[in-house]
Amino acid sequence: QLDRIIIHQQVELLEAILGTETSSKYEIKNHLGQRVYFAVEENDCFDRNLCSPIRSFTIRIADNMGREVITVNRPLRCNSCWFPCFLQEV
Repeated sequence: QLDRIIIHQQVELLEAILGTETSSKYEIKNHLGQRVYFAVEENDCFDRNLCSPIRSFTIRIADNMGREVITVNRPLRCNSCWFPCFLQEV
């Protein structure tokens, strides 16, 4: 049973050196710092680098056995990331 979670983004070496966005990966830990879930963001390079804060994505959250337990989907709410006309929804 979880009463609190800690989310830690794993920093990719390529992202740190080149300053480009890569698909984000996260460890989700309990209050003792033990990993209980792992999350991976799925999207393409164009979205990550050009539409960064409003990009569409899918995040798949899996338990320590690799079984997917949650899928979070955020579609792009506008036809173009250049003209964001709606607030994003998850």
